[in-house]
Order: sequence, then C-alpha cells, then structure tokens
Amino acid sequence: MSMTITEKILAAHAGVASVAPGEIIDCRVDFVFANDITAPLAIREFEKMGVSGVFDPDRVAFVLDHYVPNKDIASAQQCKITREFVRAHGLPHFYDIGRAGIAHVLLAEEGFVGPGDVFVGADSHTCNHGALGAFATGVGSSDLAAAMAMGRLWLRVPETVRYEFLGRLRPWVTGKDLILAIIGKIGVDGARYGAMEFAGETLDDLTMDERFSITNMAVEAGAKNGIMEPDERTLAWVAPRLRRTFTVYRSDPDARFADMQTVDAGALDPVVAAPASPGNVVPVREAAGVKVDQCFIGTCTNGRIEDLRMAARVLAGRKVHRDTRLLVIPATPAIYRQALQEGLIQIFLDAGAAISTSTCGPCIGGHMGVLADGEVCVSTSSRNFVGRMGHRESQVYLANAGVAAASAVTGRLTHPSDVVGELVSV
Repeated sequence: MSMTITEKILAAHAGVASVAPGEIIDCRVDFVFANDITAPLAIREFEKMGVSGVFDPDRVAFVLDHYVPNKDIASAQQCKITREFVRAHGLPHFYDIGRAGIAHVLLAEEGFVGPGDVFVGADSHTCNHGALGAFATGVGSSDLAAAMAMGRLWLRVPETVRYEFLGRLRPWVTGKDLILAIIGKIGVDGARYGAMEFAGETLDDLTMDERFSITNMAVEAGAKNGIMEPDERTLAWVAPRLRRTFTVYRSDPDARFADMQTVDAGALDPVVAAPASPGNVVPVREAAGVKVDQCFIGTCTNGRIEDLRMAARVLAGRKVHRDTRLLVIPATPAIYRQALQEGLIQIFLDAGAAISTSTCGPCIGGHMGVLADGEVCVSTSSRNFVGRMGHRESQVYLANAGVAAASAVTGRLTHPSDVVGELVSV
C-alpha cells in the first residue's frame, strides 16, 4: 500500500505494514520531553500510575525554558518539582539554567531527534522537528506521562496535505514568510489534525534554520505535524549531532494526499501576521507605518543564528529608535556563543538592544518583555493572540527577523529594504 512519509513513520512505529488516515494506532515513541510549565503536570500523573521509573532514561528529557530564570515564586516551585523528579530517577538529560535553551531548538541541536523518529513533547511547537523528517507532535501532559512510563502512545493517523513551494525567494523573504503565507491562505484551522508535508524546489535553497521555521508553525494552522523529506542538507546537519541510528522515509510517488497545493514562493514579499491571529497575513508594505513600542527577535521560531545574522545586517551602524525597545534572545547557549564569536552581539549592543539569556520569556507574555496596555510589538514569535505577550489591549505583529530589526530602527513597522537601501541578497 502506498503511503506518505508521515504514514510510513507511524506504521513502522506501530509495528504494522501500513496505516491509513483516521486509524487509531498504538505507537512506539523514540523520545519524549517536557518543559518547566508542562513537566510538573506530567510528573503528577506519572506518579499516580505507580510505576517505578521511566521507560528508558536515555529517551526522556526535561528542559527549563519558559519562566527561567524564574520570574516569581510560582515559577520557582515549578522548576523545583522538575529538578527533584530528575534527581530521584537519575535522569541524565536535564537542561537547567546555563545549559538550557529553548527546547525545540536545543533538543535538535543536542542530537535527540532525527529522521524517521516519533518524537513527542508536552509543548505544541514540538512539530518543529519535522524539518528533520521526523513525526514530531505536541501532546498533553497526561499523554506525556503515559509515554514516559510505557514508551508508547496512541495516535490517530492524520491525513496529509502536500504543499509544494515553487520559485526562488526574493531578498528578505524567509521560511517564516512561507509558512505565514500558507496560514494566511488556509486559516488557523485549515490543517486541523492534519499532516502538512512541505516539498518543492524552493526548499533546496533553504537552510535548516529556515526549514525549522516552517515546520515549527504548522501547529498555527491546526496541524498535528509538519514534515519534510530528508535531503542531503538534512543528513549533513544530522550526521554530526544525532546520538543514534535513524531511518529515512519518503512519500511514495503514488501516495494518496487529501490535497496538494502549490505556493508561488518566488512571488512573495515579506509579510506580517497582523493582530490578533497568525492567519491575518498581509504584505509588510501594506501594514507599514504602524507605530511600534517593542521589537522582539528570538523564540523557537526565529531565535536561530541566521535570524540573528539577518537582524545584525539591518542594525549594523544604526541605532534603535528612541521610542522603541529591542529585545534579542538567542535560542540556545550555543547560538549565543556563535553570535558572540561572529560579532553579532556587539552589533546589537551598539544599536541599543537588550540581550537576554536563552528563554521563551516574552513569547508567552511570561517575563522579560511583557507588553502594557495599548503597546505594539513586532515579534519573530509564532503567535499573536489577544493577550499573548501581555495586556489584552496590546497588539503583536508576527514577522521575520529582518522586519523586526528594521522596525526597531524606524520605530514603525518597516520593510528591511527601506532601512538598508537597495535590495541585496540575504
């Protein structure tokens, strides 16, 4: 039976020859993780089960990334619960302050996920890892507790829609713009419980950083997972990192898709998702001129080294507008270190940006960038729902790092070329 890449991975992990959309399967998982918000809930449910330990200590990780460094007593208690559980069970893969980064970037960087895996996390943006050719999806804390105990999880096989990108990207257009363009077209529920399979010639020119941005936001269209078939670039990225063997799966040429859509990527200009939905997508130039109080470059969507390089290209030799704040948060310590070595951090400091240790912080309105009543932020994050980054009367525009940096310089929502000048290849 012909299958998509998602169906092949799930069939292999369910121990059956084939699966079809809609089937309920009992499936082996390769790796599970939780963060400082979701771990305490999973731990509580795990302890109710009365099991002696996790299914495999080498396949479980905890990453403290949302409210760290702790913003208050409640968040400190959350982290304490997680630390005590890790110590009690002797779990080796624990990432605390100083070692921790944003989980979705860190765990791939550390080699815990690879092609052909079933990778589950108690966080919705776990679909990030589909860029490596893995079935990666977010689950609830109770489901994660079961997976921690048994190494298995039940899933409904999603139907797959294939999105094919055509054309070469224009300057300042990134993977973030590609996924926003799709969400703007199909809506935030347009891929509900589906598998979004991304393909096409455009991907050949995209780095892994840009590919991660695309699969990371599949959940913003309601998808169960986003996925790409591994190519030579994927395998070259995985080879020095992955801690175990892997299997590459690809969709059969005659695989059955629920739908197939093409995206003229070469015609796109940078876009933003205007308040208050990731689906409210318009070209940057249509929204240009909106007064901006804060710009934020970071998160699991766009806190990677190439995002920082793009921002630095805009900011070099320029200053953040006096009425605007700029926050820059590298997604992991390794990215922070690389940004230091490349001189990017110096550029941000010279421009007047505030730079933080790796944390999710502002993305969820947690700390280190909470918005006040009526304030506007241009953010490289993934969500701009009402109250997402602070006060319910604040507003968030989602954009790529170049747009965020340009807006920080002018104090208004701005296309990068209007700051840098003549369009150049980025």
